[in-house]
Amino acid sequence: MDISVFPTINASLNGLAGVFLYLGYRAVKKGNTALHRQHMVTALICSALFLACYLTYHYLKKGLVTRYEEEGVLRIIYLAILISHTILAAIVPPAAITAVVHAVRGNFVKHIRITRWLYPVWIYVSITGVIVYLMLYVF
Repeated sequence: MDISVFPTINASLNGLAGVFLYLGYRAVKKGNTALHRQHMVTALICSALFLACYLTYHYLKKGLVTRYEEEGVLRIIYLAILISHTILAAIVPPAAITAVVHAVRGNFVKHIRITRWLYPVWIYVSITGVIVYLMLYVF
C-alpha cells in the first residue's frame, strides 16, 4: 500500500476542521445555533478522521520519524511550531468530547466555559498542522 498520500490527506482534514471551526464560531456569534451545531459536528468528524488517518499512517510507516531537513532559523521555527502543535493536539480530543457532552446535555454554561479556551487551541492545532505539512512536504 502506498502510504505517501496520507500526509496530504491529514493536512487537508486538519485544514477542513479549522474552516468548519471558524464557520461554527461565526454561526453561534450570529445566534444560529442549528448551523453552529452542523459546522461543529463536521469539524469534529474531520478531526476524528484526521486522527484515524494519522495513526494508520504511522502504524503502516512502522513508526519511522519524519525529519525536517532544513537548518538554522527555519529548523528552530519548525520545531517550535511542531512542539506547541503536538502538546496542544493532545489536549483537543478529550476537551472536545467534554464540550460536546455538555452541549448534548444542554449544559451550555459548562460548554461555553470549555469552548472559550478550546476554540483558539483547536484552531491553532488545525492551522499549525497544515503549516507542519507545508514545511515538511511542500517548501
